[in-house]
Amino acid sequence: MDLTELNRIATAMVVSGKGILAADESSGTIKKRFDAIGVESTEENRRDYREMLFRSKDAMSQYISGVILYDETIWQDARDGTPLIRLIEQSGAIPGIKVDEGTQALPMCPGELVTIGLDKLAERLKKYHERGARFAKWRAVIDIGSGIPSTTAISVNAHALARYAALCQAAQIVPIVEPEVLMDGDHDIDRCYEVTSRVLNKTFEELRVQRVALEGMVLKPNMAISGKKCAKQASVEEVAEKTIRLLKACVPAAVPGIAFLSGGQSDEEATAHLNAMHRLGALPWGLTFSYGRALQAAPQKAWSGKAENIAAGQRAFSHRARMNGLASKGEWQSSLEQKAA
Repeated sequence: MDLTELNRIATAMVVSGKGILAADESSGTIKKRFDAIGVESTEENRRDYREMLFRSKDAMSQYISGVILYDETIWQDARDGTPLIRLIEQSGAIPGIKVDEGTQALPMCPGELVTIGLDKLAERLKKYHERGARFAKWRAVIDIGSGIPSTTAISVNAHALARYAALCQAAQIVPIVEPEVLMDGDHDIDRCYEVTSRVLNKTFEELRVQRVALEGMVLKPNMAISGKKCAKQASVEEVAEKTIRLLKACVPAAVPGIAFLSGGQSDEEATAHLNAMHRLGALPWGLTFSYGRALQAAPQKAWSGKAENIAAGQRAFSHRARMNGLASKGEWQSSLEQKAA
């Protein structure tokens, strides 16, 4: 393992002013997104949509540091025969790959899930590295509800995350470690804070046990935020303050950077929260975004599967990428959104 190179890549992934595009939706997830805009989810349409994003030169070169791909996409070629992964490289961004295989019910733990995909992961990582992937992503899902999450669910998912991360580093691939505490419930921000603290502490305990080099990884956590169904939604300032307090308490300074997931927040909410965090002062690690829906909802709607809308889709993507790039430096203002509209 070349830790110097892993650290170089991880640091580049969280460089100030840029963030990671999560374009790794599974076939099922992107079908839901396409259904919403009236587009059939064929292999060709999925290719065309992602090619549109990767050819958005301004966005990709100025505001995107890396792209997380789905297995289908990493092997696809653009309409002119150029591998999609080469379009990402040509923009100056780093190609990455989602390697988990989704979730299944966790035995003896009703209502809880465990992420699968460790079997034969070493062989898959070797092929992905040969194709050009330099980082990977694995998502663990922790739900908050009555009597959950259990210690079992937290422990099992943290163990799997650490095993995945160790396999990645052995394959000379930077692991994005993503323990996501869902915001779907009616819990308040303090309950989210408490559960996320438990999850992060257990995850870093497992990473140390399994000898993962913290200098060669990126953390992709949720923010401390109210559940969607909570009657009292925390303010932007409270989300920023509590999230930074949480991360400083749980994330070692050896980690090069943190790239937030949006987790169901609206486009502007995700941007505003990141921006507010950067206004709280110096941080021990790079802090940026790794958004999927919060970067893609607008361009998907603008594109709507029509070739004549490609330029409009690229403009929408460039705008959201720019807004989040500014937020990752604490330079975003809501008035910039109004001007664009």
